[in-house]
Amino acid sequence: MNIQTEKYIHSIKELPETGQHIIAHQSDDLMIVYQAYNNSIANFAVENQYLGGSSYNYGRMSWIKPNFLWMMYRCGWAEKENQERILALWITKDNFEEILDNAVFTHFDADYYKTREIWQGELKTKAVRLQWDPDHNPYGEKIERRAIQLGLKGEILEKFGKEQIKKIEDITNFVKEQREFVHARELEKLVVPVERIYLPQNLDLKNRIGIS
Repeated sequence: MNIQTEKYIHSIKELPETGQHIIAHQSDDLMIVYQAYNNSIANFAVENQYLGGSSYNYGRMSWIKPNFLWMMYRCGWAEKENQERILALWITKDNFEEILDNAVFTHFDADYYKTREIWQGELKTKAVRLQWDPDHNPYGEKIERRAIQLGLKGEILEKFGKEQIKKIEDITNFVKEQREFVHARELEKLVVPVERIYLPQNLDLKNRIGIS
């Protein structure tokens, strides 16, 4: 696995406890988003380095998550059905910002939309859905900080799955190894990818999507 890691007990000292933040593993120009799939989809993705194959459906919405522990909460540390394989997908920060720029909140929020009609108009024209949800600790318990997840569909999903992904890594074995420490409640042994706050270059976008 070509992902830098650190002890969980160290990582929590580097991240804010509250607020809405995009937290991700990053290099200078790349970052990781995570997805969980069944064996058929995962095998094709790893072998071909793009999303596709007979089991993948580009007609559905697909959710990406830049936060490792948020992904672990959603997939049950790779123990949920059809989420047994965890993939780390490297994309450029520019491409991620393009996805953010096409995002609309899944629910109306008067803090970000002047009227419900404006929000409904964006729902019709934008192909990315944005949710801020409670982040979770390794045990799946809610914490004060909120994490982002993004649902992609249509042309944006096809562009992401077939063109924008620079590298796909199968990190399932790493997840399973760390899962044992979680089950044993030995967080002092738990290792996670190094993740830090990501801020879009476009400050207007930062405010528009609700980043603290």
